[in-house]
Amino acid sequence: MEIILKEDVTNLGYKNDIVTVKSGYGRNYLIPTGKAVIASPSAKKMLAEDLKQRAHKLEKIKKDAEALAAKLEGVSLTIPTKVSSTGTIFGSVGNIQIADELSKLGFDIDRKLIVVKDAVKEVGSYKAIIKLHKEVSVEIPFEVVAE
Repeated sequence: MEIILKEDVTNLGYKNDIVTVKSGYGRNYLIPTGKAVIASPSAKKMLAEDLKQRAHKLEKIKKDAEALAAKLEGVSLTIPTKVSSTGTIFGSVGNIQIADELSKLGFDIDRKLIVVKDAVKEVGSYKAIIKLHKEVSVEIPFEVVAE
C-alpha cells in the first residue's frame, strides 16, 4: 500500500515522502495516528502542488541545516559520568547526555535528532550522528570519561 507521510517516521521516511508499507501497518497505525494518508491520485497531485509552492522555503531550511552542520563539524565532546572501579558506566550514555553537552556549547539541538549506534556502557571514544535534515547529517566524536 502506498502512503504519503505527514511527518517524519523513524526508519521509514521523511515528511511528504511517498512510501510503500504493508497494509496492516498503514491502516492500523500510520493512518489512525495521523502520521500518513493514503496516496490516492488526487492526494499525489495535491502533494506535488504543495511541494512546488514550498520549494523556496524548503531550500532555506536546508541551507540553515548545512550552516549548522558546518559549525558542528569541528566539535568534539567530553562527557563525564560515574564509573565503577572496572571501568564500566553506571547506566549508559545516550542522546540526552549528548544534547546536554551540546547545549552547554551553545548548540540547541533536539535529542531526537541524535543517533548513537552502539550502547555506550564503558569509558572510551565513540561517535554520534546528528540528522539535521533528510539530506544533511553530521558525525560528532565524543569521549566518555570518569567523573
